[in-house]
Amino acid sequence: MTTEPLILENPETVMELELEPVWQVVVHDDPINLMSYVTMVFQKIFGFSKEIAEKKMREVHVQGRSTLWSGSREEGELYVEKLQGYLLTAALEQIF
Repeated sequence: MTTEPLILENPETVMELELEPVWQVVVHDDPINLMSYVTMVFQKIFGFSKEIAEKKMREVHVQGRSTLWSGSREEGELYVEKLQGYLLTAALEQIF
């Protein structure tokens, strides 16, 4: 079965779609938590491999922040709560 491409006969009549806002979970650097601890938390909460968790931890350490996840507000709020429960400085930011 082949799928034919969708061809719009009159693009001016296409209505603009309203998209749901997208949110991102950001962790900020802090002077308290050990890098190994932050790596472990990222693995536990997000299921990151050790390599990815270490990369994200280094971003936090060097750049002062790292985006760990993006998606719906409700799910993002849960991630922020979990991160804060481990005493990490986390925030939810709207992308668009």
